[in-house]
Amino acid sequence: MTETSTKPYLIRALHEWCSDNGYTPYIAVVVDEHTVVPHEHVQDGQITLNVGTLATNKLVLGNEFIEFQARFGGVGRQISVPIGAVRAIYARETGQGMAFEPSTYSPDSADDDADVQSGQDKAPEAPVESRPALSAVPAQPDDASDGPDDTPPSTPDPSARPRLKVIK
Repeated sequence: MTETSTKPYLIRALHEWCSDNGYTPYIAVVVDEHTVVPHEHVQDGQITLNVGTLATNKLVLGNEFIEFQARFGGVGRQISVPIGAVRAIYARETGQGMAFEPSTYSPDSADDDADVQSGQDKAPEAPVESRPALSAVPAQPDDASDGPDDTPPSTPDPSARPRLKVIK
């Protein structure tokens, strides 16, 4: 019997920690052919998703996939992200969380994420501030408008950027 990866357990634990402390859990995802997300929100092969309870419906943080329903631009979509594609999970408000080495998903390699290593401090791009009901936070320049209300988003404080350890 092969040992189950620790990655989905760590993701669930950090999701619960964020929720318990009133933070918004975000996941940074490397998009590949196994990742079902709105491709119009993918930039540079990555997408950042709000996986908080207010932004998702029927959220399942499984051992092989993270699946949920969310609205993008008012249109409901089904999202499916292989655990191997998750690059980080962190609290939007504080940047606290954990980064992972992304890996490609295949049913035979689902347990390859079990090895944990201490790596350099790397951080996903700080997300642009979004409204709680949004579930995708496409990477945008800091001076871009957040939507039809033409109010510019706040500039993230560089000291508030996530400080995450990379694990595999």
